[in-house]
Amino acid sequence: MSAEPLTGWVRGRFTSADITHDTYRKGVGPGVIVVHEIPAITPKVVEFAERVVGRGFTVVMPDLVGRPGLEPSRANVLRSMASICVSREFSTLAMGKTSLIVVWLRALAKALHADVGGPGVGAVGMCFSGGFALGMMVDDVMIAPVLSQPSMPFSAGTDRGADLGLSPDDEVAVVERARAGCQVLGLRYTGDRLVGTRFDTLHEKLGDSFIAVEFESSARDDHSVLTEQLQPEGVDRVLDFFAEKLNP
Repeated sequence: MSAEPLTGWVRGRFTSADITHDTYRKGVGPGVIVVHEIPAITPKVVEFAERVVGRGFTVVMPDLVGRPGLEPSRANVLRSMASICVSREFSTLAMGKTSLIVVWLRALAKALHADVGGPGVGAVGMCFSGGFALGMMVDDVMIAPVLSQPSMPFSAGTDRGADLGLSPDDEVAVVERARAGCQVLGLRYTGDRLVGTRFDTLHEKLGDSFIAVEFESSARDDHSVLTEQLQPEGVDRVLDFFAEKLNP
């Protein structure tokens, strides 16, 4: 990639639970973790992250798969999907299981909070990472979880399409935090089959603590609310959510 998409971002590495990934950091203020979608940290993911930085937050983007700067071409998407499907870090089909990468993200959130302070940390996942912020909510430090078009476990069948990608113990912890008042913001296009019926599950499990922001689909491939099929209102809702929770 050219250096331009990540100009001003500080590259680092973070290791926890025998997992290591590069990270990119920028900004000042309370911490927000932006977890990219397939195929990688694309230029539009960086554009969204820059918007978060501009609202007064310290943003960390973990580099989980692909190569930073990749455009979401069909070939790049297929290569990244193949990598995700064979990696032990991601539970792509298993139901009732929290992906190992979520444990790593929880540690990253704790480290970021210890560094920048504030009332807690926010996170947004997209597509395959869409549900990761929900798993991070197990820890009290996560106070602003955002799920954009959550698509794992991949919706091969009705049951998987409803699954939240959490172990039973983690699901209990998330539900308890929701009952205690921790809100969860979710975004999707109504015709997005990759999301399955997870929003129904989130409404059922989290009740009024789940805030759904839904947009009517105008095309069959409408999916990436915050990036490729951008909905400016969706971006504004996320930024306002972070501001409300992290800058009370």
